[in-house]
Amino acid sequence: MLPKSFQACQRKFGPVRYIKKASMIRFNNITKVYQVKAAGHKRVVALDGISFGVEKGEFVSVVGRSGAGKTTLFKLLLMEEKPTGGSVLYKNENIYKFKPKNINNLRRNVGAVFQDYKLLPNMTVTENIAYVMKVIGSSDAEIRRDIPKILEIVELEDRAQNFPAELSGGEAQRAAIARALIHRPEVVLADEPTGNLDPYHTLDILKLFLKINEMGTTVILASHNREIINKLKKRVVTLDQGKIVRDEAKGRFSL
Repeated sequence: MLPKSFQACQRKFGPVRYIKKASMIRFNNITKVYQVKAAGHKRVVALDGISFGVEKGEFVSVVGRSGAGKTTLFKLLLMEEKPTGGSVLYKNENIYKFKPKNINNLRRNVGAVFQDYKLLPNMTVTENIAYVMKVIGSSDAEIRRDIPKILEIVELEDRAQNFPAELSGGEAQRAAIARALIHRPEVVLADEPTGNLDPYHTLDILKLFLKINEMGTTVILASHNREIINKLKKRVVTLDQGKIVRDEAKGRFSL
């Protein structure tokens, strides 16, 4: 039965529409154009009027062929690139109008995982994670407390003192995920995180991202791996030549 206040509202004002909250992340009519010097300043449109939002706690896969614009989207959210047109909103604020303090907060709240891991080769797994923590100002006590916890989540407790060269591909990617999670980000961006992995380790990493999402973290995964996208049965945004051609709540890889 509807609450009396709701019924009274309907009688007075007519049917009430449910208003969806603003997305945590919003790409608003984004265009990104590159001028390629090697090709005589040829104009290349990487993104062409892209608009979509991502809700808090959502798991979204962004798919498309190589060059479709997946990585460019991530670079815009990480503030490694600026859009040619449009805006990127985080919690309803344009990130390119942020003050330095808000930029630092954004970078703490968005973790990133890449295909090539980006682990520092001369540091152990623990030292790689500790390095990130020191950069964001964590104390030695916090480092000692938090690193064992995150290594347990990614199941790398027994590799804490190993160097990247001593890890398998799957272990290296899990170490990279641990590093991305250590500052408890609200959002994790995963750019082709299984691109260098065999099918066994691909499934392992996929399960880990699902686990991260179940813990409340928003996950945006960029991939061209048909099998993992179809296994997820999550929302799929499909890009083709810089445009969104499909956005499905329980999508499949379809190009």
